[in-house]
Amino acid sequence: MTQHFLNDTAVTTASDKVFVDMRREIVEGSIAQGSKISEPELAKRYGVSRATLREALNRLESCYLVERKANIGCRVVALTAERLIEVYQVRSALEGLACRLAADNMEPDEVQGLKQLLNQHLHTQRVKEGESYYQEAGDLDFHYRIIKGSKNAHLIHLLCHDLYQLIRMYRVQMGMVGPRVSKAFDEHLAIINAIENHDGELAEMLMKRHISASQANIQTKFDGYQSVQATQNEMAN
Repeated sequence: MTQHFLNDTAVTTASDKVFVDMRREIVEGSIAQGSKISEPELAKRYGVSRATLREALNRLESCYLVERKANIGCRVVALTAERLIEVYQVRSALEGLACRLAADNMEPDEVQGLKQLLNQHLHTQRVKEGESYYQEAGDLDFHYRIIKGSKNAHLIHLLCHDLYQLIRMYRVQMGMVGPRVSKAFDEHLAIINAIENHDGELAEMLMKRHISASQANIQTKFDGYQSVQATQNEMAN
C-alpha cells in the first residue's frame, strides 16, 4: 500500500493521521476547494508540529489535492471546468483500458463480489429513488475494484494512487443526484455484464461512455454556477 491510499487501519504516525484526515476533508469539501492553507492554524487544529503538517501537505500535493504557487503559497486545489476536461480525458482512456483488461483478468469470484457490491449500493442508498449515489473509497468503490481487477500494476498505481483522490473529489462534490443516479447504476450493471462475458471491447466502450456521461453531468453543474454568477453580477451592476 502506498502513502496515497492509506486507510484508517494503516495509520501509524502523526503525519499519516493528518494526511488521511485532511485528504478526507478536502475530498468531501469540509476544507473548501481553492482555500488558502494556513500552516499555523492547521498545525494547531490537528495538534501537530509545523514539520509534521508540512510532511502531510507534501503528500497531499503529490496526489494533486493541494498545490503551491510562487507568491501565493499553498492552496487546496480548485475544481474547475478546465481541469475537469483534462482529468476526465485521462480517466476515460485509462479506465477504459482497465475494463478491457479486467474482462480478461478478473476471477469469477471477483466478478461476483462486484455484483454483490452493486447490490449493496442499491439497497443501502437512495439509488432506487433516484436521489443520490455515493460510493465510499477503496474496495467499496465500483471503479476502484475494476481498476484493481485489471491486474496491471502501472495502471493501478496511476488510477488508484496518483489520480484517485482528485477524481474522487469531483465525483463526491459534484457527482450524482437526480436522474443521473439510476442511469449511472444501470451503466455499472452493463459494464459488469460485459466483464463477466469476457467482452473486453464492449466493457471498454461502456466505461468510456459512462465516464463521458459523468463528465457531462458535472459540466452542466459548472455551467449552472456560471449562469448564476453572471446573473448576480448583472444585478450588482
